Amino acid sequence: MDRYIGKLLDNRYELLEIVGTGGMAVVYKALCHRLNRYVAIKILKDEHLVDAEFRRRFYDEAQAVAMLSHPNIVSVYDVSSTENTEYIVMELIDGITLKEYLKKKGALSWKETLYFTTQIAKALSHAHKRGIIHRDIKPQNIMLLSDGTIKVADFGIARLMEQRNSHFTQEALGSVHYVAPEQARGSYIDARADLYSLGVVMYEMETGRLPFEGDTPVAVALQHINAIPLMPREVKSDVPEALEEITMRAMSPSLSKRYSSADDMLADLEKFRVNPGITFAYHAEKRNPNEADSDMERTRKMDIPRDKASRKSGALSGSRLNKKKSSPVKLFNRGQSDKPRESVMERPMKFGLFLATAFLIGAIIFAWYLVNPGGNASQFESGTAPPLVGRDYENDILQDKELTDNYNFHVQEELYDDAVPAGAVVSQYPTEGSAIKKGDTIELTISRGVRTFKLPDVSKYESRQAQLELENLGLVCKGNEKYEKSDEIVQGYVIRTEPSADTEVKAGDSISLVVSLGKTISLVKVPSVVGMTEAQAKNALEAVGLILGEVDTQQSQSPKGEVIEQKVPAQVEVGEKTVIDIVVSSGNSTSDDTSGTGTGGDNNNDDGTTPVTKTKTVVEPIALPSTPENQHVVIKLNGSVVYDKNHKASEKQISVTLTGSGSAYMAVFINDMNVPKYEKVILF
Repeated sequence: MDRYIGKLLDNRYELLEIVGTGGMAVVYKALCHRLNRYVAIKILKDEHLVDAEFRRRFYDEAQAVAMLSHPNIVSVYDVSSTENTEYIVMELIDGITLKEYLKKKGALSWKETLYFTTQIAKALSHAHKRGIIHRDIKPQNIMLLSDGTIKVADFGIARLMEQRNSHFTQEALGSVHYVAPEQARGSYIDARADLYSLGVVMYEMETGRLPFEGDTPVAVALQHINAIPLMPREVKSDVPEALEEITMRAMSPSLSKRYSSADDMLADLEKFRVNPGITFAYHAEKRNPNEADSDMERTRKMDIPRDKASRKSGALSGSRLNKKKSSPVKLFNRGQSDKPRESVMERPMKFGLFLATAFLIGAIIFAWYLVNPGGNASQFESGTAPPLVGRDYENDILQDKELTDNYNFHVQEELYDDAVPAGAVVSQYPTEGSAIKKGDTIELTISRGVRTFKLPDVSKYESRQAQLELENLGLVCKGNEKYEKSDEIVQGYVIRTEPSADTEVKAGDSISLVVSLGKTISLVKVPSVVGMTEAQAKNALEAVGLILGEVDTQQSQSPKGEVIEQKVPAQVEVGEKTVIDIVVSSGNSTSDDTSGTGTGGDNNNDDGTTPVTKTKTVVEPIALPSTPENQHVVIKLNGSVVYDKNHKASEKQISVTLTGSGSAYMAVFINDMNVPKYEKVILF
């Protein structure tokens, strides 16, 4: 049994089971006892704990992802180290990888491809704007939730943009089937490498296969550098032309012709979504690998010389690559034809063979018509596919007798689509206008309408955590906060949401978080208990809602048991249930000075004849709440205001220097609320 199962990390996270294993770490499902929710915890493997480089990469991942907050990126909640265990606490995803989905379904519809691609591109846009490159975009690192939401995961090899990566062959970063040409070369890379990888993922979703395949990783990497794939429409004819153009532009080997940013790619995706018949007049270039790309960084070279690399690439294409039918690859023309030159005798022989084949086919067709004069027009009546997109399936199409008499219908899938009403057709195959025969089956994708779900209960969550939870669902929270005082909910935590939990909502809806400002504290004046007995003092304090604290004794001329000092002076305003310490006389001792010239407890020497010397003291730093943005801080000494200023929450804490003499009771108020932790007697 794994040694971590059942263990409680930081007295908070109970590890329940292993849910995944990677090169650097093991991922566990865990229960957070503080917030009573399930999380994923990634723990660095034991063999890497002593390796400073692995530990650095592990923390790079945490640092990178912790900077991100986006509905399409797996959230990181916490990073910690305990008992020689390095771990990251992340959002637990209930779903499957996009790779698993593709293995199950094969090629996806263009609508689904567009829906998934848009979400991935939005995640990359968010990361790139914060200086983070993923470097390993592939279906295995993309999680798919049951509602169709995409979550980009595993920033394990992410780096900040200004950091340079090591050589591809040294670290084998990323999956070779999705790696950008410049990354395969070992050149410096930027955010456009992620867009190339996204283009490969699009190609796989559209066609059901990878653009490049080979027997070894090196063979595949060489194809990314030296080859071009078949166009998606050559592999699967129903891929829309505009989607093919977007895919091939993302996969452009030339950096200058590739999308310059995820936002540029998103703009084209949106144009295509609005008008699927659009074209962008983008044409994939036919590269000549003997000519170096002018815009490629050439600070590093391949490990093998160019002439050997050419021969090796040619050997791969001739001996292995062309034998793999599943690899839709065209190799470049390197200056001479790869085909053997035909002899003069071979040409007329091939022409004769062509004529013989054509004659045979014609004879077969002629014989069929002799046996079946006029054909079988009633069974094979030709026509074109009717327009069905946008029509209601149950209440329109199935009620149209002309349609149901001539065609069969099969609902291939149902998916959420904000632009198409529930029950209406999102896409059809064959597409409108395509050749079709009577009796053929038309495959339909039906809209489930706008995705709605019940608003989760995030009450008693810390406000920032609640905001992340809701934003991960596509809801809008930032800027919608409201604040209320609460006797039950700790300051900074959520009291409720508006609308309330379990309300049906959809992505894009605005949600208000009602955040607690803490308890409403009533102020009371401290009564004078000097001269009372301890019991009398206790009753007097409790009568106004205060609590008797520590009782010290001190020799004095006062009767034994009489209160001779109270730590909080009388008439000072403090919050209810404030603890008041007192000093009780222990009586006179025979060892006292018989002269009877004591000071009577006056430690200020303020008898009207000696001027009081005032001094400055710096009080402990005062922490400011994270919300609201503006903080009003008031400090009182013995009930008098000595500090009254406004601060920004972004300051986090403030230091204050006060001036006075002797001792004084300090009370701190933030946003008109007393903060008991700062109540104390200070000495000048």
